[in-house]
Amino acid sequence: MVISRTSGGLDGVLSALADSTRRRIVETLKAGEASVAELAAPFAISQPAVSKHLAVLEKAGLISRRRVARKNICRLEGRALEPLSEWIDGYRRFWEGSLARLDTYLETETGRV
Repeated sequence: MVISRTSGGLDGVLSALADSTRRRIVETLKAGEASVAELAAPFAISQPAVSKHLAVLEKAGLISRRRVARKNICRLEGRALEPLSEWIDGYRRFWEGSLARLDTYLETETGRV
């Protein structure tokens, strides 16, 4: 798993979320904080492999980790999703505008104006 040193912003978020395991980890963390062991439990991969996935998510700013006793606790950092949300919103506005123009055109062509 190679990720560039400049993994913040939209490119970093998209790169981190390109992997289905990382998306499932993010989905799990929507419900609240979880230990690395709890996050690793549903996967048929080693804990070091899960830790590598967590490192990618952390580098992209999607999660943070803190130590509590002997456990690493992970938390979703929702603000890191803002660039993705803004990017998607731009396309949503584009398609809504396109569909509105199509609707206007069809009304004009069918004489329902």
